[in-house]
Amino acid sequence: MDTRTFSVKPVGTVHADDESFSIEIAEPFRPALLGLDGFSHIIVLWWGDRVDTPECRNETVCKKPYTRGPETIGIFATRSPVRPNPIALSVVPVVGIDTASSTVRVAYIDADDGTPVLDIKPYLPATERVRDTNVPAWASHWPQWYEDNQGFDWAAEFTLEE
Repeated sequence: MDTRTFSVKPVGTVHADDESFSIEIAEPFRPALLGLDGFSHIIVLWWGDRVDTPECRNETVCKKPYTRGPETIGIFATRSPVRPNPIALSVVPVVGIDTASSTVRVAYIDADDGTPVLDIKPYLPATERVRDTNVPAWASHWPQWYEDNQGFDWAAEFTLEE
């Protein structure tokens, strides 16, 4: 077992309210925005700081997170930020980049206001898009494409915690 530890520092912060979503880039990392304009989507790696507890970090199996899923499922088979290292990933559409304020405006991100951003990468179809994929039967009715999410009742896909 590898016992190395790592340290990361946020490169930015998510800002989210009822009307808009953005990522404010921290001052030392602002030059890293150079050349990002022109990409329609980005990959955002963020830290699930609200679930960064010893209990959540020890969670390896969860009880039926998906309404049509199995009764128990391994945490690596979920997109939950509750995991040994609460690293989350979101692919988001870029609405605009304001270099003066070092802010990347995005259409939506499934991170809370104030969430630390660990990294941003451009979405590249040549390396991120996969033509032939499989998902378990319980997830096969989910939208096949990001754009098809609009109107899909994602709330009905998740079980409520008791």
